[in-house]
Amino acid sequence: MAPPSADPETPIRIETPAPRAWVIRLVMVGIVLAAVNLRPAITSLGALLEEVRDGLGMSGSVAGLLTSVPPLCFAVFGVMAPRLAKRFGPSTVVCAGMFAIAAGLVIRPFTGGTAGFLVASALGLMGIAVSNVLMPVIVKRWFPDKVGSMTGLYSMALALGTSTAAAATVPVTSALGGDWQAGLAVWAVLAVAAALAWLPLVGKKDTSTMAAAASPAAESAAASEGSGLRIARSRTAWALAVFFGLQATAAYITMGWMAQIFRDSGVSASTAGVLLAVTMAMGIPLGFVIPRMAARLPSQGPMVIALGLCGLAGYAGLYFAPASGAWAWALLLGISNCAFPLALTMVGMRARSGAGVAKLSAFAQSTGYLISIPGPLLVGVLYQHSGGWGAPIALMAALMVPQIVVGVFAGRNRTVEDEAGAAAKAAPAS
Repeated sequence: MAPPSADPETPIRIETPAPRAWVIRLVMVGIVLAAVNLRPAITSLGALLEEVRDGLGMSGSVAGLLTSVPPLCFAVFGVMAPRLAKRFGPSTVVCAGMFAIAAGLVIRPFTGGTAGFLVASALGLMGIAVSNVLMPVIVKRWFPDKVGSMTGLYSMALALGTSTAAAATVPVTSALGGDWQAGLAVWAVLAVAAALAWLPLVGKKDTSTMAAAASPAAESAAASEGSGLRIARSRTAWALAVFFGLQATAAYITMGWMAQIFRDSGVSASTAGVLLAVTMAMGIPLGFVIPRMAARLPSQGPMVIALGLCGLAGYAGLYFAPASGAWAWALLLGISNCAFPLALTMVGMRARSGAGVAKLSAFAQSTGYLISIPGPLLVGVLYQHSGGWGAPIALMAALMVPQIVVGVFAGRNRTVEDEAGAAAKAAPAS
């Protein structure tokens, strides 16, 4: 008896082997090590900025502009990430990014001049920029059912690297004989370790167990949908980009100015440093918890509101009683700064395909970092001309209101593919 004929309209399902367990574990280790390396290049420099200025003969104005160089590089180089990932694969690009971070960290202290220092810093920041954009892509592709938990792990590791570099750079420099060049270059060791972890993944197909079992027709449709996506047609993409930019503005203002606010209110320099470290360290536990909670909710609006209210309460405390309630304000602002892992989680949830996540991540982060560039500079200008912190703190609080509004909009349960497709269909009729 002849076997029944297959339905010609039914796609043939070709099973491909799932990734081996060691590959999955290596990807997890690689994500953690990469995340640890995404901020030490910035916070280690902040800890030794005075020594760098003296060593290179750097003017005060150039040193002040250094606070805006990281977001500028993130915006400029981040847009390259999707194209590079499409050509070489996300894992290969992240591996190259880790090597770029290591090279920039090793070279910049020994360039002997301001121009060379800035160029070498830009090399390291370029590696950070492409890795920033591709981390949500890699999480989405390898762990599609664990976006919240893996984003939480990544965010926790990022906060750990940020706070560790801020707290340990000066003691490490002292242990190395007080040589600021060695104190900056030593952080390249972490970047090399991350690059070595990603080397075995270079050239491997970035796919999850679920994706590996999908039919070729489904994979092709998803890839086609993502590659043809016009991200700027999505209102959610714009809302997420503005939300990302405003939370980045708050974060860079906090990193650059919060310790000085406490010092000017009568808190000692050492205590002010500890308060800033506490604010940054809040991202370690909450950076893991918040994405897991967000991934279980259809809409992330309530979480956006809760974090924003913590920020407003913290700014109110800085305005009315900066010294007497310093620890409370540091904790509240640390909670508010966890809008960053929430934004990363929403990037992974607001697109269906890996290509869509890549485009949304690049768009939201590049546009967002451009938005964040003027913030720290404007706070400095207001402080200088007003002679106090009242006006700058009022600005910080005012910026929190639109952050809440656009965050609620970005947190709605929809995808950029659906919005861009609907906009494309409506365009000829308008």
